[in-house]
Amino acid sequence: MNSPTSIIPIIRRFNRYYTKVLGLLDKNLLDSEFSLSEVRVLYEIGQSKECKASMLIEQLGLDPGYLSRMLKRFEKLGLTYRVQSKEDGRASFLYLTDLGEETLAHMNELSDEQISNMIIELPEQSRLSIAKSMTTIQNKLSGNSEERTIEVRTELRPGDVGALIHLHGWVYAKECGYNHIFEGYVCKTFYDVLQTYNPDKDRFWLAETDNEIVGSIAVIGHPGNRAQIRWFILHPDCRGMGIGKKLIHEAIAYCKEKGYSNVFLETTEDQKTAITMYTKQGFVKTKEQENEAWGVLHIEQTYELKL
Repeated sequence: MNSPTSIIPIIRRFNRYYTKVLGLLDKNLLDSEFSLSEVRVLYEIGQSKECKASMLIEQLGLDPGYLSRMLKRFEKLGLTYRVQSKEDGRASFLYLTDLGEETLAHMNELSDEQISNMIIELPEQSRLSIAKSMTTIQNKLSGNSEERTIEVRTELRPGDVGALIHLHGWVYAKECGYNHIFEGYVCKTFYDVLQTYNPDKDRFWLAETDNEIVGSIAVIGHPGNRAQIRWFILHPDCRGMGIGKKLIHEAIAYCKEKGYSNVFLETTEDQKTAITMYTKQGFVKTKEQENEAWGVLHIEQTYELKL
C-alpha cells in the first residue's frame, strides 16, 4: 500500500505539468483581452443568482484588491453592473449585462476550441480516460463523491466481463483477503455462463459512472423454473448511495416478470451488508459449508427466495 508520502512527488509532478497547461490557456485568453481568472469571474457572476464579491473571493481564492480592480474594469467595459442589497446596504449583487453575457459566451467558445485542439489528436479512449481522471481528482480532493452520477444499463458490451472480473478480484482481495484462486474462480463462472447466455431469460445490470463499471448484479435462469442471482458487487466508493438496494430490487422484479418460482444465490458469511439486503427481501439461508480454497477460511452460504 502506498503511504501518503510516497505519492507526494507524483502529485507535485502533475501540478508542475498542469500549471504549464493553465499558463498556455491563460496566454491564449490574454490574446483575446481577458485572462483566465477574469473569465472565471465572469462565469461565476453569470451562473450565480445573487453573486457577491465576498463569494468570489472565497470560491476562487482571489485577492480582494485584485478582484476589486477586475470588477471596476468590467463595469468600465460595460460587462457587469451592481444592485445594492435590500437587506444589507453595504453589500451589492453582481450581474452580467447583455454585453457581458455575449462576451462570456464568446470566451466559452474560445476555451472549448483551445481544449479541443489539445485533445483532438488523441484516440477516443484516451480522451475518455482524461475526463475520467479529472473527475476522479475533483471528487476525491473535494470530498464530493456523492455528486457522482450513477447510471445503470442492462446491455452487455465487449469488455464488461473483464471489468467485472477485475472489480471482483480487487474488492475481495482488499476486503476479505481472497487470493488469485478466487479471481480464477470468478473467471470460470463467467466463462460457464456466457456459453449459454440468453437475454430472454438472463440479464445483467451494470452500474456505471464516468464510463467505469462500479457495480453489478445478474439473474441467470436455470432449469425447473429457477433463477440464480450472481455477481452482486459494488465499488467501496459508491456504497451508501442506495445503488445496491436498487440493483437487488431490479433483479427480483425481473425474476417475477419472467415467472421464476424460486430464486437462489451463493455468498460467503463475510458479506454481511449484502446478506442483510438479501434477508430483507425474504431470502432464507438453506445451506452452508467451510471453504479454504481462496487463501482464507470462510463459510460459503446459499440463500433461497420463493416467489
